[in-house]
Amino acid sequence: MTPPIEIVARRAHPLGMPPAAFLRDYWQKRPLLVRGAFAQFRDPLTPNDLAGLACEEMALSRLVAHERKRDRWTLRNGPFAEDDFATLPKRDWTVLVQDVDKWDADVAALLDAFGFLPSWRIDDVMVSYAVDGGSVGAHVDQYDVFLLQGLGQRRWQISVDPNARKDFRDDAELKLLREFTPTHDWILEPGDMLYLPPGVPHHGVAIGECLTYSIGMRAPSKAELLLDFADALAEMLPEELRLADPDLLPAKGDGEIDEAAMVRVVRAMPWLSIALDGKKKDKKNVGRTDGCSGSVDASMLRTWFLRFITSYRSAHAAAPRPRRIGDSEFARAFAKGAEALRNPWSRAAWTREGRDALLSVAGTSYRSSIAFARLVASRAAIPLDRVQSTRDRDVLRSLIDAGHVTLTAGRRRSQR
Repeated sequence: MTPPIEIVARRAHPLGMPPAAFLRDYWQKRPLLVRGAFAQFRDPLTPNDLAGLACEEMALSRLVAHERKRDRWTLRNGPFAEDDFATLPKRDWTVLVQDVDKWDADVAALLDAFGFLPSWRIDDVMVSYAVDGGSVGAHVDQYDVFLLQGLGQRRWQISVDPNARKDFRDDAELKLLREFTPTHDWILEPGDMLYLPPGVPHHGVAIGECLTYSIGMRAPSKAELLLDFADALAEMLPEELRLADPDLLPAKGDGEIDEAAMVRVVRAMPWLSIALDGKKKDKKNVGRTDGCSGSVDASMLRTWFLRFITSYRSAHAAAPRPRRIGDSEFARAFAKGAEALRNPWSRAAWTREGRDALLSVAGTSYRSSIAFARLVASRAAIPLDRVQSTRDRDVLRSLIDAGHVTLTAGRRRSQR
């Protein structure tokens, strides 16, 4: 039987089912509307809070307005001034702010409900405020998204038609669908949540003023993966390694790049077959870079992916400390039972390397214990009494010096 597209949450299961069932039946397969997913939901911020954040220089904000008469869409990028909001019409506009979880701990706490997903897959919580009729138009996203309704109501329409057209209008800055015919139509109340896998056409319109929290996933395109991986490979290659042709035969003089030339090109880039089809076509040659210090193997792929995924789509870089932390200051923090708070902009992930871990924070990798790597990657606040070994403390000092971690004056409760 086809799983239902609409379900009511239960106290023990906000998704209306165990996470394993959701991942099996819905994740990247089909949409799901969960009524009452966040029971008695209270907004962690107000429209005024969001407007204030949209005025911040470092915040990523947008304002989308729709002129109904001419069906004209306009997009403005922040930061905005307070006067900008005073001149807006009474309806048909939306302000959106990315990465609100990095600015507001209460918004970040919403992510606790998504602990069944790998933390490195979660990108951000985007919050949108809309007046009556406010929308960003019918569109598709290329990543998974959970749309949690806060203040007010929003009408959501989606299409599960596998033959639905997905070409875009050419008269708008936004990637809006040229045609949209919904197959489902709902009005979401506070606490309701709509899950959409990648590629599902959808259209949300505010009914009165409303707040919507979009929990988006990190889904790099294959092109982005390939480009970054190529950069990682290029770093391994010394300058003297170049395209070579010691077996060159007299040219025909017609400028042809013949088959023999292409064989030499592939020989100079033995990873090319992997990039194209993921298979080692020549077990003796492909996958190894002559003259390099490493090879394209599982360990290298893991190392590269860690660096990539912890720096991918990072809006801001951490600012290093003006001076490295001194021995006495570092020792006092441990003596006072302080906590280390991870910079909300610094993403962390790790992988096993034998009995140890390779920890990556904002694209830089460190070797540590598995226990320490778990602390850094899974918690916003790291209790120092759980950092035991000298090596882990050295890594912690490096993270502090780089601005990825700050020390509190004394023990405090974790924000998340």
